[in-house]
Amino acid sequence: MKGVLLVNLGSPDSPEPKDVKKYLGEFLMDERVIDVPLWARTLLVKGIILNTRPKASAAAYQKIWWEEGSPLIVISERLQDAIQKQTNVPVGLAMRYGSLTIKKGLQELVDKGVDEVFLIPLYPQFAMATTETILVLAEEVRKAHFPKLTISDLPAFYNNTDYIDVLSNSISKHLNGQDYEHLLFSYHGVPERHIRKSDVTKSHCKIDGSCCATPSPAHQFCYRHQCLEVTRLIAEKLNLKEGTYSTSFQSRLGFDPWLQPYTDRTIERLGKEGIKKMAIVTPAFVSDCLETLEEIAMEGEEIFHEMGGKEFTTVPCLNDDQEFVDLLSKWINAWVSLETTTA
Repeated sequence: MKGVLLVNLGSPDSPEPKDVKKYLGEFLMDERVIDVPLWARTLLVKGIILNTRPKASAAAYQKIWWEEGSPLIVISERLQDAIQKQTNVPVGLAMRYGSLTIKKGLQELVDKGVDEVFLIPLYPQFAMATTETILVLAEEVRKAHFPKLTISDLPAFYNNTDYIDVLSNSISKHLNGQDYEHLLFSYHGVPERHIRKSDVTKSHCKIDGSCCATPSPAHQFCYRHQCLEVTRLIAEKLNLKEGTYSTSFQSRLGFDPWLQPYTDRTIERLGKEGIKKMAIVTPAFVSDCLETLEEIAMEGEEIFHEMGGKEFTTVPCLNDDQEFVDLLSKWINAWVSLETTTA
């Protein structure tokens, strides 16, 4: 029997400091998120970050928390329910971090008789700290607890034509009637070293002005290339004029170089350059969460206004948009119809 497991990032159980601290501890101790030796990661996370950051992060979560709970969790559950109505196999939900564990998600499917799982990381682009950590943990859990289970997964879909159509339609719909001067594509940032570590050629990714535009096998796992490609494909689809849109990266941590340009500094620059009306879309996320609802929609708007900007429009993530539901359901039903899958 086949089944599906949707996997998203995760969330604290509540916006209270103790729950945020527990969540941040699990998240930041992941060796694919902060990829330094264990002793250094422990010193940084447990010795510094968890003693300083939880209160500020909890305050941020409190700003965006819904009555039903964490926006990311609630939206993911809505997506799960909507997809379940369009497919005949069980659809489960799990998070990489937090209480809705991958082990729980797989166990629920196994309890329903599932022995073949289609794992869908809810990330359009591949990255060490998102897709890879989900796939690695899922395999560890499978080996330890469900050795008879077969797991296949949905590859990064950043350049899938249907996905680009869905995202383009969503952007068009939410910006319909909006008179904006600049559209910013803001993606979650990663350290530059993650790009080089994911380079299967060990030589292509130089993070210069040309490597992401030069065809290479490295692009299959290059987060930077995949982000830039989404921007390019959307701009092409929406007929955006050169100079009216750009790409940036948000949410950096620490002092090592991260992908640039940085979103906060880009918003600041656009305001200083006289842009009065800007819009921003966050295509690295499929569900609205702390990074989109607070960091972009609140902090980003505040920066823009401080720099003289007037109108700041945020495009929601795809969330449980019907076209996105239809697309994921289409991919799932195509997988279900296959007689065999590759583990």
